[in-house]
Order: sequence, then structure tokens, then C-alpha cells
Amino acid sequence: MSPSKKTLATGKIKIKEPNIDSSPSDTDENRILKTDGQLTVDVYETDTHFVVVSAIAGVTAKDIDISVDKDMLIIKGSRQNSKSDVGKNYFYQECYWGSFSRKIILPENIDSSNPEAEFDKGLLTIKFAKNKNRV
Repeated sequence: MSPSKKTLATGKIKIKEPNIDSSPSDTDENRILKTDGQLTVDVYETDTHFVVVSAIAGVTAKDIDISVDKDMLIIKGSRQNSKSDVGKNYFYQECYWGSFSRKIILPENIDSSNPEAEFDKGLLTIKFAKNKNRV
């Protein structure tokens, strides 16, 4: 990976490669671990790809931040409730509103420098090609 920051365009989703010289502050790390909702994911492999799929309702592609840092895929974003809660007396409130994130350790046998990402109808799919010489 290059030490300079680079953004890989993948349709409507941009995957950002963080600057290796900078590390997240302890405050950022604590914020992610303590207050963010966690995304649910399906992670699987095919003969040619390592694939991560997540259903993320209530957001657009611009609300999602995807980055790859060494062997870690990081998905972050925020979902805002546009409806007012005034006058509502909930029986159940299970929908999560606010920041969300998920970190996924990537296997060694993939090319993490050129992932493909797609966001369609609330379903985020990220594909990493497997290295042909390390399958």
C-alpha cells in the first residue's frame, strides 16, 4: 500500500486508503467502540473473491465511508432519523439511528489495493479479488 492517501472510485461508493503516517486518535477509537451501532455482515469467499455484504437501510452511498488499513476493512457511516419522536409512545424501538461502524480482518490471500464496492437498494457489497499465487 502506498503511504499517501488515495481514494479508489468504485461506482457510487469511494473506498479510502488512510494515510499510514497518521493513526486514529484514542478519542476516535473510544468513540467507535463505545457509541457506534455495529453493522451486521455476511462474509464469504468464492473461488475468485473474498466478499463482504451488509444491509444498511436508511442511508445513501455518500453516507458510507469505507477504508482499508493494512489487513483491516473499516465501514463507517451515520443514519439519521428524519421523523420526529414528539407524541410517539413506542411499544418497541429497535431501529438504530446514529453512527455505525464495523471492522473486518481481511485474509492474507487477497488483493486489498483494488476492492470493488457497490451499494444497491440498501445492500452494500464489497469484493476483493484473491491473489492468484496465494489461493
